[in-house]
Amino acid sequence: MDLLQADQLSKKYEDVLAVDSVSFSVHQGEVFGFLGPNGAGKTTTINMLTGLARPTSGRVLYFNEDYTHRIKHAQHLMGVVPDESSLYPELSGFENLCFCAALYGVRKKEREQRAGELLETFGLTKAAKRRFGGYSKGMKRKLAIAAGIIHKPPLLFLDEPTTGIDVASARQIRQLLAQLNKNGTTIFLTTHYIEEAERLSHRIAFIVAGRIVRIEAVEDLMQPVRQRHLMELSVSKSDSDLSEKLRSAFSHLQFQAGPQGQVRVESSDAVPVGPLVRFLEERGVEVTEARRIRPSLEEVFVQITGLEPDAMKKEKEKAGGGA
Repeated sequence: MDLLQADQLSKKYEDVLAVDSVSFSVHQGEVFGFLGPNGAGKTTTINMLTGLARPTSGRVLYFNEDYTHRIKHAQHLMGVVPDESSLYPELSGFENLCFCAALYGVRKKEREQRAGELLETFGLTKAAKRRFGGYSKGMKRKLAIAAGIIHKPPLLFLDEPTTGIDVASARQIRQLLAQLNKNGTTIFLTTHYIEEAERLSHRIAFIVAGRIVRIEAVEDLMQPVRQRHLMELSVSKSDSDLSEKLRSAFSHLQFQAGPQGQVRVESSDAVPVGPLVRFLEERGVEVTEARRIRPSLEEVFVQITGLEPDAMKKEKEKAGGGA
């Protein structure tokens, strides 16, 4: 069943078409990844789906009911966790959660019980009475997610949930999100960490320049690249001339010179390491390392968008610039 549908959504700011006729659906119970380079239209799309921006055209439906012009009536169906917390630094963790629950009309006894349960789930019980402003970045992000689900919404919007936090906290948050989804929460996820999207998402939509270019299950997206064999050679010297010599000698393989003495080899069959090493050493090129590379969603991203993964690096996205 579709929990959310975006139907031909567009958003125009003066002469800038930030989002252009975007259509997709989010199935109940899935993690839906929304990927694209900076300025592609991700945040603007989320803003239209959550009521922070009014669509220029198109429709927003929750459970097949049109909420386009009355998104506030659908806010009990969604939790929203922006990339920067909007919680109050002077309140404690417990007080912030209770305040957020009150905004959704949750009764006092229930919101206090719910706040205590979430603080325990997110490993924040010991910090429950501490001011939110004194929390670490990882703790702040966890409490923000807890605040987003305090009213038990069926859908949670997450915009860059692990950006700017330490590795251990990021790992904890990914585990918590996986458990939330397992317990029935549908998650709409934007992230510039392609590996994170691959780990968490069931389906992924790629948006480029305000338009959806592909929507597919992660397993189906990965199938073509998993049939390829990839290897990276570390060599004493690497340039375009060396790659050209390799292509001439091994026409059934694909070669690409990388940075800092790296040569990437791709093949539909197992890569013949021995002959490659001998060929290079005969030409005075020492091979210091040969390692197989597991094909990843990063390969798919490059193929679909034509962009390098660096294009996903997070910057402050501005709505008027097609964020």
